[in-house]
Amino acid sequence: METEDLPPTVGVLLVDTSRGNRVGEFRGVVGFYWSLRPMGGGTEWEVEPRYLRTPFPIERLRARIARANARSRGDVL
Repeated sequence: METEDLPPTVGVLLVDTSRGNRVGEFRGVVGFYWSLRPMGGGTEWEVEPRYLRTPFPIERLRARIARANARSRGDVL
């Protein structure tokens, strides 16, 4: 596992390696799973912490651009 044993702060970006390196914001803990939400809005999903890692700089940039685009469309506040 590339993440710490303790959950991060809400809003921290993580990469889910079990779903094709999907990037999401940490939202909380659900039992044994951590809950993530796409940066550009959408449905949250749960993942085991062992499948999470911190994002590379390019992944952070892509996630921020996705959020900015979603905000400009009015999809996210």
